[in-house]
Amino acid sequence: MSPRRTHISMVAVLFVACAALAAHYSFSQSSDEAAVRDALMKSASSFEKNDMAAATQVWANDESLTVFESGHANYGWADNRDHHLGPEMKEMQNTKYAFSDIKIRVSGNTAWATMKYSIAADVGEAGKTRHVEGAGLATAVWEKREGQWRIVHWHSSAPRRAPSAATSPSPRL
Repeated sequence: MSPRRTHISMVAVLFVACAALAAHYSFSQSSDEAAVRDALMKSASSFEKNDMAAATQVWANDESLTVFESGHANYGWADNRDHHLGPEMKEMQNTKYAFSDIKIRVSGNTAWATMKYSIAADVGEAGKTRHVEGAGLATAVWEKREGQWRIVHWHSSAPRRAPSAATSPSPRL
């Protein structure tokens, strides 16, 4: 075989190998993105159903978890479960929690998702129930642990409230 033909054969083999590797990486990437999306939906569903057992399947259940929401921080699963997520689940009924405009990126065993969220629920206060609705933005950071994607950091924020109309001082004459 001539050196030119050998060179062309080697380039062809290299091209096929690169294409196969790219296809494998692309499939793996999209598979992980789908798994993160499924876990995100499971998180929303667990909140709607007030199902703490289901929530424990998508959140990191150790001290590595951080949650920043509405200017408050929770450090660790026990803090989040006992002082944030659990009390909210108990307080809210008929909850509807949805995500939109979800963007997921995966890099190895780490993923991050940005999204818009909307929430509506009936909240019980002093024997009365009132309907509340809200929306905002959120970011979730995920780690793949023992083959499962877990939220290790959550940050959400709601839009700023419009400032109240300030009373203007009377002009002095």
